[in-house]
Amino acid sequence: MAVDWTPLIQAALGARQGAYAPYSKFLVGAALLSDDDDLYTGCNVENASYGLTVCAERVAFFRAVASGDRHFVALVVASDTSPPALPCGACRQVLRELAPDLPIRAVNASGDCVETTLSRLLPDSFGPDTLIASHTATV
Repeated sequence: MAVDWTPLIQAALGARQGAYAPYSKFLVGAALLSDDDDLYTGCNVENASYGLTVCAERVAFFRAVASGDRHFVALVVASDTSPPALPCGACRQVLRELAPDLPIRAVNASGDCVETTLSRLLPDSFGPDTLIASHTATV
């Protein structure tokens, strides 16, 4: 499936503006596209109890899953860093659950872009297939 990245980039940059980041001042937006062309956005939401902070990528993913989507074809992450920030380890693992080879573009408002895939960012990953294999293995 060919992806038109332009609307995803615009959506991620727009979602970034809604971020709640009073502690780090690091605003991040994400746009996740399903195979049905549904677009889900998210922004990072910080908390005074830092461990409860949620990244933009997970917000978008959880919105998509809560809406019934399970198949994804592209993700854009927007930050203000150069080079643009890629998903953190926790986000990589969460996304891996349903999209092990998800194409990803990390962008910033200056037009910088990093293209990769989730499988490149999280090689030899742990996922549902690992659990299924462990249940069917003979001892």
